[in-house]
Amino acid sequence: MRQLRGIRAILASGVCSAVLLASPAAHAQSNEELLRRLDAMQRRMDELETALREATRAPRPAAQAPAAAVAPPRAPRPSPPPAAIAQAAAPVGTPAPAPAAAPRVTREEVDEALRGSMPNSWRIPGTDTSVRLYGFVKANLFSDLDMVNRSDAPSVQGIPLIGSAATQQSGDTQFSARRSRIGFDTSTPTGLGPATTKIEFDFAGDQPSPSGAATSSGYMPRLRQAYVQLGGDVFSVLVGQANSVWNDGFIETLTDSTFVNASAVRQAQIRVTGRLAQGLTGQLSLEAPYTDYTSNAGVFYPDSSLDGGASPSTTTFPDLVGRLTYRGDFGDVSLRGLLRQLSIDTNGTNATPKGTADTLGWGFAAGTNLNLRGLWRGFGADQVSLMAYYGEGIGRYFDATTSGQSAFSNIGLPGVTDVSLAPVPTYGASIGYRHYWIPTLRSNAAYGYARVDNPAFVSQFAAGGSGATAANRDMQMGVVNLIWSPFATERDDRISNGWLDVGIEYIYFRRDLQDGSIAAPVGQGGYGIEQRIQASAIARF
Repeated sequence: MRQLRGIRAILASGVCSAVLLASPAAHAQSNEELLRRLDAMQRRMDELETALREATRAPRPAAQAPAAAVAPPRAPRPSPPPAAIAQAAAPVGTPAPAPAAAPRVTREEVDEALRGSMPNSWRIPGTDTSVRLYGFVKANLFSDLDMVNRSDAPSVQGIPLIGSAATQQSGDTQFSARRSRIGFDTSTPTGLGPATTKIEFDFAGDQPSPSGAATSSGYMPRLRQAYVQLGGDVFSVLVGQANSVWNDGFIETLTDSTFVNASAVRQAQIRVTGRLAQGLTGQLSLEAPYTDYTSNAGVFYPDSSLDGGASPSTTTFPDLVGRLTYRGDFGDVSLRGLLRQLSIDTNGTNATPKGTADTLGWGFAAGTNLNLRGLWRGFGADQVSLMAYYGEGIGRYFDATTSGQSAFSNIGLPGVTDVSLAPVPTYGASIGYRHYWIPTLRSNAAYGYARVDNPAFVSQFAAGGSGATAANRDMQMGVVNLIWSPFATERDDRISNGWLDVGIEYIYFRRDLQDGSIAAPVGQGGYGIEQRIQASAIARF
């Protein structure tokens, strides 16, 4: 019996050693798993002891009960898994079996698991939020044919006048990528519809050098849009900086100049958008106010300075802007309207006389983009665009045409005792046409005309001064381009331009002062003409 106990001790020691010396997977077992293994080994040793007794036929003392009879009852334990029993019963020194191999995950399964709710987006693991990165790299090479204008996005309202120093120099060529853009969207499902956000930058901000001039290729990032929007197609609310509800891109151009009579205002706003009927969308927004006016001393905004002091331009109430847009197979048509207050306060400034003045600005605009295939299938994907507007005091919303000419003030004129602020009537129209020569090659041609009816006292502005030379009466702009999109695709008479555009464009600007050469500086004419050739490459991602 002593031998049996010795054998049992040796077996117990060997089995325990097998557990302790097993593969690293065995060391990773939990305490509960180890208990189950020890219990299985105990049973196995009992069975081996019985087998040894029978093999040696050793007589058992009559007074001694079988081991199973005298052993104290054990509390029931959960049955160990078959793998644990097999490992416990294996001969000492047998290595533990390798863990089962994880199922192979394919690239398609990973892509599907991380696919976001927006096109070309991915889902952040562990969340319901989808993220999409977008933007483009744009390289512009441009040259002025008859002057030097260093702006890569000139406004027709401020081009140099004939006879000025800029027009006496030869043409100037520039190469820039500062209009490249990057941004990202997010979308998170909520009980009120998706919550979406957008942050977008370009590199068209100013980078002044110590001397006050822009450094070569010193391009500062500039915030374009940053907002959150909650809701779906039926109703949504937006808060933050976004494109104005008034905005209308009108026509595809390569130049980064805003086309005359078009709008590219981005500002803080609270906007609601709702689907009023099938294809009909309504928008209403309260947008950041920003009084712009022109006086004998020049053009002023709230951020301007007058003779080293504060600007007389002030703001009071947000602008109210509304829009109705209907979209169908024919294209789209829209009607826009706005109401704003303009205010000036010369108290605390270097302007005279002292006082305040307020006026209302209002305006309407209508536009359409027509798909010509509805008239004749032979037109293919060709499109014609039309727009027209009229208003008073709405200059800033045509930021490339009449910004600063929302109103005129008599501040600074001789003999003036009361401050005045007169909203300026302005109106204009534009037409554009897009033609596809083949799916990968298209052209755009557009022309726009705008007129400003300035108040009579503008003729009293000092000739050659900044106020007189900003008082335009007529403005014109035209473009013609040719754009190649090698990766364009066509489906159901609709063309997707793909990720790459390469093109060339001719741009024409003209402005005429209200009083012609009488208002211009000595030696300069009362109008300005600029012609520019631009080549661009745009790669989207």
